[in-house]
Amino acid sequence: MKLVTSLTSPYGRKVRVVLAEKKIPFQLQVENPWLPDSPVSSLNPLGKVPVLVLEDGISVFDSRVIVEYLDHVSPVAHLIPSEPKSRMMVRGVEALADGVTDAAVALYLEKKRAPEQQSADWLVLQERTLFRGLEALSEALGEKPWYLGNAMTLADVACGCTLGYLGLRFPDIDWRGAHPNLARLADKLMARASFQDTVPAV
Repeated sequence: MKLVTSLTSPYGRKVRVVLAEKKIPFQLQVENPWLPDSPVSSLNPLGKVPVLVLEDGISVFDSRVIVEYLDHVSPVAHLIPSEPKSRMMVRGVEALADGVTDAAVALYLEKKRAPEQQSADWLVLQERTLFRGLEALSEALGEKPWYLGNAMTLADVACGCTLGYLGLRFPDIDWRGAHPNLARLADKLMARASFQDTVPAV
């Protein structure tokens, strides 16, 4: 299988971490979906990365759909629980982390526009969403070592990728000082090869 993504995509990083943790071999194809001649739109009509291209040529897109598929195709290191309530909690934290990432991406793209074209109301909305989401991620983790039980799940992976993206694009946001429990989780995740090998590169 082949993963088409960019090296800065936090959603692509989430998939790459899952592939590494589950020891699934794959080919990495790095693409910039913003370029006019990017082949991404031919694989995903939405023109977004990541896209997982299976051996039979089928394209799977949206990181949440991809990781769901990957967790089923390999018995190694299950990251999504089968028990309904635990599963709901893990996928809920993933959705929350992805929502924070969505807000961060929206902020980053808006701030790349010329100052006179930027929407102050839009920036305020996304900033509020981002900080509320961080508070919710911190509250859900509490003082536990992981979001669920005594082992890493997809909830931790998603949160770690979100925090990594903030470090890349918004180093001035002091989420470590505001949420020491998230900082401890991020440090623990960065001790793993799957996170070390997927640090976003500009």
